[in-house]
Amino acid sequence: MRILQEKLSKYDAPQKAMAAGIYPYFRAIESEQDTVVHINGKKVLMFGSNSYLGLTNHPKIKEAAKRAVDKYGTGCAGSRFLNGTLDIHIRLEERLADLVGKDGALCYSTGFQVNLGVVSVLTGRRDHIFLDELDHASIIEGSRLSFSKALKFTHNDMHSLESKLKRCDPESLKLIVVDGIFSMEGDIIKLPELVRIADKYNATIMVDDAHALGVIGKNGSGTSSHFGLTERVDLIMGTFSKSLASLGGFIASDKDTINFIKHNSRTLIFSASMTPASAASVLAAIDIMVSEPERIRHLWDITHYALKGFKEMGFDTGKSETPIIPLFIRDDIKALVLTQKLLAEGIFVNPVVSPAVPKEDCLIRYSLMATHTKEQVEESIEKITRVAKSLGILK
Repeated sequence: MRILQEKLSKYDAPQKAMAAGIYPYFRAIESEQDTVVHINGKKVLMFGSNSYLGLTNHPKIKEAAKRAVDKYGTGCAGSRFLNGTLDIHIRLEERLADLVGKDGALCYSTGFQVNLGVVSVLTGRRDHIFLDELDHASIIEGSRLSFSKALKFTHNDMHSLESKLKRCDPESLKLIVVDGIFSMEGDIIKLPELVRIADKYNATIMVDDAHALGVIGKNGSGTSSHFGLTERVDLIMGTFSKSLASLGGFIASDKDTINFIKHNSRTLIFSASMTPASAASVLAAIDIMVSEPERIRHLWDITHYALKGFKEMGFDTGKSETPIIPLFIRDDIKALVLTQKLLAEGIFVNPVVSPAVPKEDCLIRYSLMATHTKEQVEESIEKITRVAKSLGILK
């Protein structure tokens, strides 16, 4: 056995969790992503999906994907930079730029690639990148690929951000990168304060709207729109794998910034294009999102309903104010056991345990879709509460 294989063979944390019957990952779903899914032949209520608008099985989106395959085939056989740009990619970029209120947009094959390829390329050796400590992993990885110095500030704490900015060379480039809605905690970035501080220190702002598109802002257009600050935010990033029912991501900004990224971002230049079906699905999803505002209204109705219900049952939901509701367990083993027991009860939720978060902050991530009913939410709250009490999580 080679040295690397010998080292990796000692990694047995998953095997130990499996042996204990509490391994909660890679659960195979046998049906479409909806409020009810099939696992091991049984119906399960889905409260672990990022499909906030509930569009992944919408017939218009399915039909758009089929038409794209008929016209373009199943793939592009190359990168956007060379042979992989289709007219449908360009139409999608124009639609996205219009949606989020920017001059231009650029599509990538995944959202992770957007942050990796954009955050890493905008600043240089003498510059600084400022990150909220709870930013998504793709932002963190992008900063690690940059030659700039990355500085983390306390979560959603603008005083902490300003204290970091004060210590930097006034002449250096300063890029602040934050989530719009934080993917585990469910709170929204304090964008008005952030913009004020950024203006004071001549810093550039990039907002990751992966979990905000389809949830907040005019027609679901995201965080900057939500606060009326679109013109004050320099770069807006988004993904297609959540509200927009597909796969891929984009960056939107002014034309000069998009031109630079287009010719320098390695994850764009050296990755295959997003598939025609994926692009067509996003275009169809945007049309539905804009033409059916009642979806977002219902999403918020059941969000308020669920938050109220969990709080009344005694759960700690942190500072969540969105369809992402953390149920803080603060014990890794109990979080894993709770997840497995809930699956047996027909409820699918996601555990978030260390090292993804500190042990004292481990949680169950409960997320809502616009297609959930109040009855489904009520059933989930009843079952989660009952199992949590049986485990001593709630009194």
